[in-house]
Amino acid sequence: MPKRPIRAEDLLRIVFVGDAQISPDGDRVLFAKKTIDDKNKYITNLFTVDLEGRLTQWTQGEAGAGQGRWSPDGSQIAFVSGRDKPNSQIYLISASGGEARKLTSLPEGSLGEMRWSPDGRMIAFGFREQIPDRTEKAKKEREEKGLSSPPLVTDDVWYRLDGDGYFGMQRYRIYVVEAETGKLVGANGHDWLYDENLYAEFSFDWSPDSKELAVARSASARPMSEPPNTQIWRVDLTGQAWKLEGLPKGEKGSVRWSPDGWWIAYAGDVDENDPWGTRNTKIYVVRADGGEPKDLTGHLDYDMAAGTLSDTKDAGHGAVLEWKPDSTGLYVQVGHHGETQLGFVDVHGGVELLTEGHGHIGIGNVSSDGRRIGAIVGNATRLPEVAVIQAELGTGRLVPKVLTNLNGAFHDEIQLSEPEEVWLDSTDGVKVHAWVMKPIDYLEPRRYPAALQIHGGPHAQYGWAFFHEFQLLAAQGYVVVFSNPRGSKGYGEAFCKAIQGDWGNKDWEDVQTVTRWMQHQPYIHPGQMAVMGGSYGGYMTNWVIGHTDDFRCAISDRCVSNMVSMAGNSDFPFNKNGYFKGVAWGDLDAIKELWRQSPIAYFENVKTPTLIIHSEGDLRCNVEQSEQVFTALQQQGIESRFVRYPSNTSHGMSRSGPPDLRLHRLGEMVSWLDKFLK
Repeated sequence: MPKRPIRAEDLLRIVFVGDAQISPDGDRVLFAKKTIDDKNKYITNLFTVDLEGRLTQWTQGEAGAGQGRWSPDGSQIAFVSGRDKPNSQIYLISASGGEARKLTSLPEGSLGEMRWSPDGRMIAFGFREQIPDRTEKAKKEREEKGLSSPPLVTDDVWYRLDGDGYFGMQRYRIYVVEAETGKLVGANGHDWLYDENLYAEFSFDWSPDSKELAVARSASARPMSEPPNTQIWRVDLTGQAWKLEGLPKGEKGSVRWSPDGWWIAYAGDVDENDPWGTRNTKIYVVRADGGEPKDLTGHLDYDMAAGTLSDTKDAGHGAVLEWKPDSTGLYVQVGHHGETQLGFVDVHGGVELLTEGHGHIGIGNVSSDGRRIGAIVGNATRLPEVAVIQAELGTGRLVPKVLTNLNGAFHDEIQLSEPEEVWLDSTDGVKVHAWVMKPIDYLEPRRYPAALQIHGGPHAQYGWAFFHEFQLLAAQGYVVVFSNPRGSKGYGEAFCKAIQGDWGNKDWEDVQTVTRWMQHQPYIHPGQMAVMGGSYGGYMTNWVIGHTDDFRCAISDRCVSNMVSMAGNSDFPFNKNGYFKGVAWGDLDAIKELWRQSPIAYFENVKTPTLIIHSEGDLRCNVEQSEQVFTALQQQGIESRFVRYPSNTSHGMSRSGPPDLRLHRLGEMVSWLDKFLK
């Protein structure tokens, strides 16, 4: 049977996989399998796959399960589930099968990362309790009494986070629970072990003797208002903490204690004026008793936290590092030129790329003997699947062995467009990496309408990852072009840093380079081109239509339009003279600098019909950013359409929003392009 073009509703068929965790003996990989059911819900459950590809399901039901973690001896699996509604709890299940046992009895709240102690006796985890008057119980009691919803009162600017919602003054604490009894190992008369300034950006790991935790957290009194200053503390099981001396200021995360106990590794940087990560994230090690850290990767121009964007996998912006069991180095993910590869960092310095090829590899953990690594692998025409990598150093490039074929039926039926890469000469001697996807059943010498996609971030990368949205547009007869202009990750620190505090300059030059290239391709109709993008991509879409009429129509999704108002209404507010110079409440010259970089300042020049998409629950780029765009266009008589998604959706609606609304969004986009380009 011949293959058919992809359709929007094929999104409902995709099996999403993630969080690959290899068993200690290296014989099975535990992973999360997410599907969309007939009730418009994402259902996530845990499966294992052995080295021969045989699948075993460990959890089931609508409540779902995630964050599956093997006990150190491989006899149990810990996981988080919402089956104890409305509270999420940690459960344990025997690796030989049987019923799961509820380990914790936590109140309503948010469960974060959890990690087994090396001796297998305890599990440490992060937990933030729900605001008392916002629990389901409190809500029901108010409804019974006819009372209003309570106000949210906060004394700290850190009171909300996109995708997480409003949590007010509640903060994460670190808890430790005994795996045998479910008893919490608290300190100072509390249930929790540690609760000092634990904002969202914290990480922790066990010491190899299971007697302490290494905790990375902000040392600032006002973390959201001061330059980054993450430090590392050692916390014992009585709650006593002491700070490692000798660490510089700057960001630190992904803390990992070496198996031999000598080193604590972390990912970060020493710059105090780079809150948005334009500099390379590096791998450091410091002696477990403190001292000057050793930068293992700074001499190479690699970024250890370069996420490759997609709408079928997690973005993965954070660094991933896992110790080799002999403590001689760490396995890492390296984002480079649109790819994500497995790398190895030696404790004496130096990075070796262990894999190659046009695709992305997301690593999980390492087996006890260090011979195998659990992973998720995929590419631009193959949805992610679970794999295992034989970690044999010094034997040349490693090739992941794919263990699952959960999307096999999808690929057997559907015809896809293969991206072709090009490198374009831009200004200042810079080359811009770009890709073009031709329409399904492309025929020469016909010219086709085209859509230029601009990625968000801006400090991320497009690349060799499966994009349902891009494939859909190619199936609808559009040439799809996407690129990594300056500001993107994966091309060196100078390339990424080129737009820090100066949007609409070098990035705009690179977008113009791509635009001119599109106009000169024999298969693209230069009068039938659209520009589109989300988040920073929405910013640049707004910038483009305020500076050129080259595009017949535009789609601005969850955009930024006004830097002055954005400075104060994002969940990550701008700091004075941090990433951007000046501040929105400063002197007029400082405000003018933000206004100069605001696309809305140039909207008197816009003539391009524009579709505007935004979620009312977006806490990263407030919906008022799009309201300003729509108002300006409407007041000037420019054809425009505003699609507002409800408050239960967030900034990541296109990747993780309700399935029916994701389909609605795609339908609006295709209809808008068809109206003006066909």
